[in-house]
Parts: sequence; structure tokens; C-alpha cells
Amino acid sequence: MKNSLVTFISNLDQFGKKAVRLGIVVVFLWIGGLKFFTYEADGITPFVANSPFMSFFYNHPDEYKGHINKEGELVAENHQWHVENNTYGFSTGLGIMLVTFAILVALYKVVPFASMIGSIMIFIMSLGTLSFLVTTPESWVPHLTDHNWGFPYLSGRGRLVIKDIVILGGAIITASESAKIYLHRQRIKNNTH
Repeated sequence: MKNSLVTFISNLDQFGKKAVRLGIVVVFLWIGGLKFFTYEADGITPFVANSPFMSFFYNHPDEYKGHINKEGELVAENHQWHVENNTYGFSTGLGIMLVTFAILVALYKVVPFASMIGSIMIFIMSLGTLSFLVTTPESWVPHLTDHNWGFPYLSGRGRLVIKDIVILGGAIITASESAKIYLHRQRIKNNTH
């Protein structure tokens, strides 16, 4: 009984690969779709504003702290600042990229080379997201009154970011799988000529 269960589990790798791919597609479609809404664009502002690789997308990255809208809150003055800051323009562009990458990863059997590129881009984006742990002060619990603050105490934003380690690994799996399909088709194509 024990060995049959272990044997069953040992054969789940292909199912696991499909689950990883589906997970990446769902997360990137969903989160990418949310980037078109102001609350999500407002929420990523500290990450973008503090990033040495992305802050140039904003017109006034150093001023974001005075214009933060909480989730579910819409302060008209803050909203207007975000319009002028290009917060929503950047978020829309990011949303288009995320949704595009999700579609490419989903279409691995149709366009395996493009799907591999989509997975590589997700890998690179995940590295960028993980860099927020270093560049964004809001990734760590602030020093207010509790003695647990700073490293290693991840804030809500930090906990959101750390999950990209899993996506990073998943993107390697999906890129590898797409590359294998592409190479297999290339061999068949070359052998028929």
C-alpha cells in the first residue's frame, strides 16, 4: 500500500508541470488584468517609485508618499496626482505585458518558441520583482512601537514580493518544456527535408 502511494506520487511530475504552467497563466492573467484598475496601480507605486530600474517611468517618483490611496479608497486629489505622475499609464503598459506573457505561456503547444520567450520574460520580471525587497522600504515592517521591525520581518508588501521565488522556478520549468517542444519540432522538420 505504502509503495503504491509513493509510486503514484513519483509519477506526478508531468501533472505538476501542467499545474505550474496553469498557475503562472492564471496569476499573470489575473494580476495583469488588475493593472488596468486604479487601486492596483496605486498599490504598486512604492515598488516602482523606489526602483532604480523603473522609477524613470514616473514623472514624480520622490513625491509618492504624500499621495498614497489605501485599497478601497479614492481620494480625488491623490488620484489626480497619479494621473500626472503616469502611475496609471505605467500600470496599463505593465498589464498589457503581463497578459501577453500569460497568453504566450498558455500557447506553448501552438507557438513553443514564443512561449519559451514569454517564460524567459516572466523569469526576468520575477527577478525584478524580487529586487523590490532591497529597493522598497515598505517591503519590511516599519519601526513604530513593536520591537519586530526591518529584516527579516516582511510587511504585507514584502510577503507579496517573496512569492516570486516560486514563479521564478516555475518560469524555468515552463521555458524548458516549451524549448523541448520547439527543438523536437525542429528535428522533425529537418528530418523531413
